Amino acid sequence: MACMVARSGRELQRYDDMGRRQVVGCIPYRFKNCSDGFNGDELEVLVITSQKGQTQGMMFPKGGWELDESVEEAASRESLEEAGVLGNVEDELGKWNFLSKRHGTFYEGFMFPLFVTKQLDLWPEKSVRQRIWMTVDEAREVCRHWWMKEALDILVERHTSLQQLQKEELALSCSLS
Repeated sequence: MACMVARSGRELQRYDDMGRRQVVGCIPYRFKNCSDGFNGDELEVLVITSQKGQTQGMMFPKGGWELDESVEEAASRESLEEAGVLGNVEDELGKWNFLSKRHGTFYEGFMFPLFVTKQLDLWPEKSVRQRIWMTVDEAREVCRHWWMKEALDILVERHTSLQQLQKEELALSCSLS
């Protein structure tokens, strides 16, 4: 059973050796279903509104990395709290340093892909956030953070490379038969 209350406060917050707050985020994704019911090749990603609403732009779930959890646990927790999804956290997409406009300080942000295996009807921040599945191009258009857009591009490139490798392996196995 997942915890249905979002963490709050900053007493367990991690900071790097330069004093930057460390945040962790996920790009929740799935494959768009084809008309035959099987999974297709097209990625869909889940974006969320800020707590202030859609007028502030869309983003991927992210939040503080706390002392009592691994970076992967933090990524999974943020996706549950903010977007109401569970899944498999995959290999890190990268690390970015960015300026928080709200606080006027630099943060260190880590991003991970999260292959969604379950979408919950109720989640801790349901009353203050909306979530929307969209195509990669749509998400790139509405995402307000440049560093999240870069992470999305890395995720797309990773999946494109994997699909190409699978096609090449299939072609090779067919030619050996």
